[in-house]
Amino acid sequence: MEIQAIVSLDRTECAVQCNSKKRILEIISNIAAKNNDNIDETTVLTSLLNRERMGSTGIGNGIALPHGRLAGLESVIAIIVTSNPAINFDALDNQPVDIFFALLVPEEQTEGHLQTLATVAGKLSDKETVKAIRRATNSDDIIAALS
Repeated sequence: MEIQAIVSLDRTECAVQCNSKKRILEIISNIAAKNNDNIDETTVLTSLLNRERMGSTGIGNGIALPHGRLAGLESVIAIIVTSNPAINFDALDNQPVDIFFALLVPEEQTEGHLQTLATVAGKLSDKETVKAIRRATNSDDIIAALS
């Protein structure tokens, strides 16, 4: 799976002002819903919050991979948000997070979900990619960094 297949400019936001874990998940849910008629904002938020209750999706190095499964979704979509400043997200390394790469996957795609997470995590383990995302001043820059 190529990351370019699941990202888009209309689901990417740069330097969002935010100060809490819940608020960033609300922003992600809003972005997902406003750009897809098949997605309900409340349903997305509930799915993301339920996943966070099982354990933080903050993987370290200022990066979080919030994710959730949604009934009725036809394909995997990504929502990418950077925040300024970084926020407390209960990450594994206890460092604040400023890069959020959220994934929404069809409810029945368990195996595909894990493969997509692994692909994204691999891409975000590249230090140059992460530096480019942090230097981004707009959504185009973020998408270019992931290409």
